[in-house]
Amino acid sequence: MDKSISLLSLLFFFLFFLSASSSSCPIDLSYVETFPWDTSLCREPLHKDCCQTLLSLFGMGMAQHLKDTSNFQLPDATSSSSCLSDLQTRLSALSVSPSLVPFCFKNSTQFVVNPLGCAGISTTQDWTEKAGQTTPLDESCKGDLTGLARCSSCVDAGMKVNSQLKGLDPNGTKCFYYTVLYAAGIVNELGPKDLRTATCILGLPLIGSATSKPSNQISKKGLLRIVFGCLGAVVGVILAVVFIILYRRWDRKRRQNAHHEEFVSSFRATVLPNSGAKWFRLSELENATNGFSQRNMIGQGSYGIVYKGTLSDNTVVAVKQVLDLESKGDEEFRNEVEIISKIRHRNLLSLRGCCVTSDHVKGRRRYLVYDFMSNSSLSDHLSNTWSSTNQTKKNHLTWPQRKNIILDVAKGLAYLHYGVKPAIYHRDIKATNILLDSEMKAKVADFGLAKQNKEGQSHLTTRVAGTHGYLAPEYALYGQLTEKSDVYSFGIVILEVMTGKKALDTSNESNPSVILITDWAWTVLKSGNVEEVFEESIRRNGPKGVMERFVRVGILCAHVMVAFRPTIAEALRMLEGDIDIPKLPDRPLPLSHESFRSSFGLSSTSGSSTRSSAI
Repeated sequence: MDKSISLLSLLFFFLFFLSASSSSCPIDLSYVETFPWDTSLCREPLHKDCCQTLLSLFGMGMAQHLKDTSNFQLPDATSSSSCLSDLQTRLSALSVSPSLVPFCFKNSTQFVVNPLGCAGISTTQDWTEKAGQTTPLDESCKGDLTGLARCSSCVDAGMKVNSQLKGLDPNGTKCFYYTVLYAAGIVNELGPKDLRTATCILGLPLIGSATSKPSNQISKKGLLRIVFGCLGAVVGVILAVVFIILYRRWDRKRRQNAHHEEFVSSFRATVLPNSGAKWFRLSELENATNGFSQRNMIGQGSYGIVYKGTLSDNTVVAVKQVLDLESKGDEEFRNEVEIISKIRHRNLLSLRGCCVTSDHVKGRRRYLVYDFMSNSSLSDHLSNTWSSTNQTKKNHLTWPQRKNIILDVAKGLAYLHYGVKPAIYHRDIKATNILLDSEMKAKVADFGLAKQNKEGQSHLTTRVAGTHGYLAPEYALYGQLTEKSDVYSFGIVILEVMTGKKALDTSNESNPSVILITDWAWTVLKSGNVEEVFEESIRRNGPKGVMERFVRVGILCAHVMVAFRPTIAEALRMLEGDIDIPKLPDRPLPLSHESFRSSFGLSSTSGSSTRSSAI
C-alpha cells in the first residue's frame, strides 16, 4: 500500500510538472480528459467529423475563457500555440493521435485576437455595441436545451445573429464562431461545460451512454478494490509514458536550439554583412513597442503582425513579427531578407533591420524592421474605405495625389524588373501593399512572396501565391510567372485608384456574379461614358484627357492576354505621355458571363480575397 501511494505521489509530481510547462495557456483544458465526448470520432481510420469535433471541444474552453475574461480570442500567438500544444498532450492521454491538432488547426493564429475577424469585435463590450444589448440568443439559448424544439430554437437564433453580423462585415470570417461562443459562454447560465449546452450550442458529440445512469451500481468498497488492484500496473505504464514524453520534449528542444544557433551564426555571417541591415536585439524591439502591446499593433495578416515602435534614438519604425514559421522555415525567412536587402529605391520600402531569437518558453521568433509610413496604406485612402488604424473615414485623394501614387508604384516596379539583376517579381501588388509616407509618396511594400528570376529565363513556373482579383490569368491557372504578371496587378491598382471601386465587386445582390473591375471599366469606356469611370470626387476637378489616359493604361495592363500587356517601362512612358497608347484590343467575355457558367456547369460564386501560402 505504501509503495503504491509513493508511486502515486511521484505520478502527481510529473503530471504537475507537465501542466506547469504549459502555464502560458490561459485556458484550463483539463476537461478534455474528463468530459464524456466521443473520442471514437478521432481514432483510426480518421472520421470525417473529427476536426469539427476538436473545434467544438476547444470551443468549450474558448467559451469559458470568454465568460471569465470577456475576450473572444486569445491574447497572442504564443498563448494560442501553448493551448494547442496542451490540447495535443491531453489527446495523447486519451489515445487520440496528437498529430490531429496541427492537421485540423493548420493556422495556429486563428484563435488570436484579430479585430478584422468579425466587424471589429474582440470583447463582449464590442459585441454589445455591434449586435445590441439583447439579441435572439438571449431569448432562445438560456437554461436547459434538452429536446429538439428547444435546441432548434437556439440554433435558429444563432443563424439570425450571424446574418446580422455578416451584414455589418461581409468579409468577416469568425462571426458564426463568435456567435456560438457568446451563446455558450455568456447567454446560457449553465455554462459551456454543461452536457446540454455542449451538445446543442457547441455541437459536441458525446459518448452514447454519457447522459444515462448505469442500472447496476458498483459498491464503493468494490470500486476501491478494483482501483487499487490495477493501480500498480497503471502507474507503471503512466510513468513510462511520462518519461517518454519528457525525453521527446527535451530532445526536440535540444535539436531546435542547435539548429537555431547554427542558423543565427550563418545568418549573421553571410546575409547581414551584404544587406546593410541592422541586427536588433529583442530587448530593443520590446522597448520600442511597449512589449509588443496590442495598443501598438497597426496591422495583421496571414504571415505576420505589424507593430508601431519608437527606437531609443526616437526613430519611429514598423516592426513585423513573422508568423507561420513551421511552414515557411528559416531558409525562406533568409531568402526574404536577402531579396529585400538588394533593393534601394525611393518607391520601395527598404529593410532597416531584423531580429532572430529563440527561447524555451516562446520558441523561435523572427522580426523585420522598416521605416514607419505615417499615412498607412493606399487601401485606407480609397473611396468608401475606413482606416485600419483609427476607425475614421479617410478624406478622398485628390487627382494630383492619385496621379503621383500611380507613377510612384510604376517607378518602383520598373526598378524591380530592370534595376536589379536578375529581375525581382513582387507577386502581390495590391492597394494594401502600397504604403504612403507623410508627404503621400508611395512605396511598394511586403516582399514576402517576391521571387527572383534566373538569368536568361523568360518565365518562372511556380506554385501560385498572391491575392485573388489581382492575379494574372496565366499565373493563376498555370503558375507561369513573368514580369507581366506584376503588370496585370498594377493595372488593377490603377483602376482601383481611378474608380474608387474594389478589384472584385460582389455588392450587387440582384446579380450574384463576381464583377472584375477591368470588365466594368472596359464596358463603360466602350459605351462612350468615360466620365462615369472616374471616382466621383475627381470627376469634376481633374483633367479629363489625362485621367482617361490613365484608365486606358490600366485596362491595357490588366488585359487577360499577356501579349497585349505592355512592360512596366512602356506603361510608365504611356502614363507620362511620352508614347501613345495603342488602340485597346477587345476583351474576351468576362469569366462571370452566363455562357462560361453554362458551358462548365458552374454556379455563380463570390470572389475571395485571401492570400495564398508563400512558397
